[in-house]
Amino acid sequence: MPPEDDDAELVKSAAGGDDRAFTELVARHKRRVFRLAARFTRSEHELDDLCQEIFLKVYENLRQFRGDAPFEHWVSRIAVRTCYDALRKQRHDKRHLPLDELPFEPHDRRIDDQLAAAEARNVVMWGVAQLKAEERLVITLMELEEKSVKEIAGLTGWTEVNVKVRAWRARKALQRILEDADHERYIR
Repeated sequence: MPPEDDDAELVKSAAGGDDRAFTELVARHKRRVFRLAARFTRSEHELDDLCQEIFLKVYENLRQFRGDAPFEHWVSRIAVRTCYDALRKQRHDKRHLPLDELPFEPHDRRIDDQLAAAEARNVVMWGVAQLKAEERLVITLMELEEKSVKEIAGLTGWTEVNVKVRAWRARKALQRILEDADHERYIR
């Protein structure tokens, strides 16, 4: 039996109140949800809270799952929308880590290339954290999760043209942020 068919049976059982079926669905899909949500959180505590919120929404909306797409796509869509909501909330919470307080932890301090790469990665991640919620969402899905324009459109409900426009604008915004930052002050 293909996993999609097996998921459909579990969804049906879970929607009928079978907690073991829902536990099995969570076990099957938690790795994907955690990996996606980890791109949008600042701490392990936030990650746990965000994933719990995602699976709570999945549970509350099980009866609305129509089965016209694989269950994993439906869960991914809920995860993306929940992460987007969290990003918008974070944007109002101005507790972003200042660039000069980013932890630079290269794996091998003896190799200059690894140090430079780690510092560059931290600066870019700092820049991404400064973006608006929708900009951060599209950059993360496109560049870090390597989703296609079509996949992002399906996950977000935006048109493909809208995804392309938002991605272009997000890249430009990130470029401005990184150009405006006083990198030499922070990179040692």
